[in-house]
Amino acid sequence: MADQFDVIEAGERGRRRWTGLVVVLALLLIPVVGLLVSRDPEPVPEAAPASRTPGPIRSLTTLDNVPNLLSVPARSKGGDEVIQVVFPHGVRAEVRYPAELGLAEMGSRPFRAGWIDGMFRQFVAPYGGEAEVTRGGRPLRNYAPNVTLWPRQAGSGQYGQVLLFAFGPWRLAMYDRGQGLTFEQRKTVAEGLKGRVTKDGYLVLTAQGGVQLAEPGEHVQGEPVGPQLWFGGGAGEMVALVPTPDCGKQARMPGAIERPGRRAEMVCRGDVLVAAIGPPSFRAKAISGIRVALT
Repeated sequence: MADQFDVIEAGERGRRRWTGLVVVLALLLIPVVGLLVSRDPEPVPEAAPASRTPGPIRSLTTLDNVPNLLSVPARSKGGDEVIQVVFPHGVRAEVRYPAELGLAEMGSRPFRAGWIDGMFRQFVAPYGGEAEVTRGGRPLRNYAPNVTLWPRQAGSGQYGQVLLFAFGPWRLAMYDRGQGLTFEQRKTVAEGLKGRVTKDGYLVLTAQGGVQLAEPGEHVQGEPVGPQLWFGGGAGEMVALVPTPDCGKQARMPGAIERPGRRAEMVCRGDVLVAAIGPPSFRAKAISGIRVALT
């Protein structure tokens, strides 16, 4: 048995030693190379469709490499701009604002919340789009053709795994909490939450089965959880429009706007709450200048 190993060291010791090392390294490299060649390519986040200006049908546009926002054409009216919006419960509105605010360029995204078998959850359009949830990885499982489950994100605190919904070009995330929903409850929300994209690109959500969506004016722990439209986001300026019946009495600061260490302001415009965060000049223009007329 010893002779099998002594062969490398016998005779011309230097040359044979190097020959043996080369053989060993070659044997080690073969499986490594095989693994690299056979690996699937990394998944590439879905690219947002190119914007079309103007057109009867608009989908998501890429604004500063952010794919999960909708920008619609604005028309000028005096020193203001006017855009037509659709809230995620299907109600339309005309929004007029000072042109320097640039709401159309900021882009909007929908927010809704609701209950699955009595357990409260939020459905948020991630500012960074699909890549914000997937991080180039692979889903844990599929619950429906348009719904995938993703691992808990690092630094997400009390939040757990993430259900990612695809409705046309839109991506919505439901961040689980605590113990999380059961398999059956996740299946219920995957099959029960429905979305349609309007001809101008807005997402409207409905629910069936064991899923109940919050309506305008509803609150959970002091925060409004009814349908909302969010303009902008990330670390920059942001405006939230929140349909709120009897707004003067029911107005509460939206959780998306209320951030530690940053001042936010809000005002009622009829039955719509307008909330803004950003530099003082931006907040002042938003609070004094935005007008919303439900249609």
